[in-house]
Amino acid sequence: MAVTLKEVALRAGVSRSAVSRTFTEGASVSAKTRKKVEKAADELGYSPNFLARSLTTRRTKMIGLVSNNFHNPIFLQVFDLFTRGLQERGLRPLLVNLTDETDPEESVKMLRQYSVDGVIVASSTLPSGFSKAFRDAKVPVVHSFGRFSATPDVHIVGIDNQQCGRMAARCLIEKDYKSIGFMGGPENATSTQDRFDGFMEEAGKHPDIEVSYSYADAYSHEAGRKEMLRLLKKDHAEAYFCGDDVLSIGALSAIETAGLSVPDDIGIIGLNDMEMAAWENFNLTTIHQPVSQIISSSIELIVAMLDEPDRYPETRLFPCRIVERGTLKKG
Repeated sequence: MAVTLKEVALRAGVSRSAVSRTFTEGASVSAKTRKKVEKAADELGYSPNFLARSLTTRRTKMIGLVSNNFHNPIFLQVFDLFTRGLQERGLRPLLVNLTDETDPEESVKMLRQYSVDGVIVASSTLPSGFSKAFRDAKVPVVHSFGRFSATPDVHIVGIDNQQCGRMAARCLIEKDYKSIGFMGGPENATSTQDRFDGFMEEAGKHPDIEVSYSYADAYSHEAGRKEMLRLLKKDHAEAYFCGDDVLSIGALSAIETAGLSVPDDIGIIGLNDMEMAAWENFNLTTIHQPVSQIISSSIELIVAMLDEPDRYPETRLFPCRIVERGTLKKG
């Protein structure tokens, strides 16, 4: 049986309200009383019931962490950093899968049923309407990896995906590829659209360069492999910017299946710089996304909003850089 607050009070020789105040953040209790209560709690193995306490404080300390791409290995790192970062601040993450969710109102309804104190939307593909729906429901929200906006409706923390597209095209052109391709993720994903726009803008500055583009069905290994196999059945580009690392790794698999080699026959550059991109069997040249900084900044913002829910929305962008490995020719 769990030790009760009453038993701790009897052992410490204080009232039950004194025990409650000892374990309530910000409550007034003398140092002497606190010491007696904590000693009794340790001896009895007492753990405060945070859910019961939330009825009094009206704070659950639960933060909804929602995403819609659990097939991409990069999110293993994202979820690890988010959950540890929130827990280190005394908050409790509630992980929610929105893979098949298209109605933001249903997502808001579900999270409100859990009485979360705030929400972090961790997605580079969900439209801004998902985050805005939480804001409109008066739920503090931060959109991590969200789409850049100079006048955001909610707090956005991420990267400039258009700039990443420009970086990728510039890198391929500087390495003297004469035909380059964009192989993006889902066409309706905001990250895909922005990376495509940046890529085509930069490529358009070089009329002598042949440019092509196509889209995979999802940000997944299977989708990347499938789309590259399709591309290899016809005249293909000399090098491709694949919209993220997992697509790139799927493309590498397809190229190997076709009996071609990287970078001798085809060059590949990805985006994210997830851990496996550096594995020797992939050795992927990619654009590094500063995931740790994005997550730390997102947590900082959601913590600030718990005390200042009307904080004016801001956009925080972090710079990216190219990590040279072995999937592009030397230039």
